[in-house]
Amino acid sequence: MDSKTLSFITMMGVLGNVLFAISYYAGNIAPGIAFDFSLIGAYIAGFYGGPLIGFISGMFVGLLPGIMFGPLGQSQWLGLFGLPFGKGLTGLAMGILAKCLKVRERKYSSILTIPLVFLAYIPECIFTYAFFEYLMPFFVGSGGAYMFYYILPKALVEITVMSFLIAALIGNNGFTEFVGKFLTKSYIRPVVRARES
Repeated sequence: MDSKTLSFITMMGVLGNVLFAISYYAGNIAPGIAFDFSLIGAYIAGFYGGPLIGFISGMFVGLLPGIMFGPLGQSQWLGLFGLPFGKGLTGLAMGILAKCLKVRERKYSSILTIPLVFLAYIPECIFTYAFFEYLMPFFVGSGGAYMFYYILPKALVEITVMSFLIAALIGNNGFTEFVGKFLTKSYIRPVVRARES
């Protein structure tokens, strides 16, 4: 990875953490449950940068949520590992889906992004269930699947909002060109070519 790619990963990680901080304090639903739009950074990184960049950015995006819901929340030390890994899975899945389905090369890639955002969340959703049902009770002595059922409806609302935001960003030529300045490899070129045709 070159310095521009590392700058892009850092930028997406910072974006995700800032969005988390804003939504955490502005959208606190109940103790330990708050709206979280930090995945926007992981989705963008996965879509434009591919699986590896999406995974690394997702891990970085999960740092502040891992602290707030981990040591400062109910997940204790386990949240420091679980939340970044879960968000990394979303970035990884977005990168794999965008690459395998060649969404970046299609003319209407922004519209196709909406269902892609939902599909890319499935691995994190499964991991989140396992985290609350198995990992927290085993390592921390608390948790249980009932916590997942509080989080899932909130997550579906978040994913719905984010899917339209991501589609709008990806549909914007200026944003795509901006990202292209950081990702010097051929990640962005198919998107620009598809828009021009």
